[in-house]
Amino acid sequence: MVASTLNNPLTYCLLVTESAYGTQAATNAWQFANTLIMEGYILNKVFFSQDGVYNGNQLISPASDEFNLLIGWKTLAQQTGCKLNICVAAALRRGIIDASEAKNNGLPCANLDEDFVLSGLASLAEAMLLCDRTVQF
Repeated sequence: MVASTLNNPLTYCLLVTESAYGTQAATNAWQFANTLIMEGYILNKVFFSQDGVYNGNQLISPASDEFNLLIGWKTLAQQTGCKLNICVAAALRRGIIDASEAKNNGLPCANLDEDFVLSGLASLAEAMLLCDRTVQF
């Protein structure tokens, strides 16, 4: 049965723990997310942890002939309304910060893209409780 014919489509949360480039995992997560949406499922949240926080770095600048995964995530969030959450502890350790954290830590600039939000593990736990499925990449 195709998901789009279901009365109550399943809701999903994705956990991405790999960086945007260097492995295929983050790209696979993005492709999986798009397939979910095309099949009629609901994607509530994508939570980036460990090296996955690099997906939210607005300074990502791939070669012109490569897919820009940052733009892919941003477009997905803007079109579907799903939340893009970045683990705050993992992000700070890896130098991924928003304007507020930059100011609090006396740093000259921020590099977290505006469509991503720093959040704690409680946000992931809540998403896992509220969604039907959680898939890790």
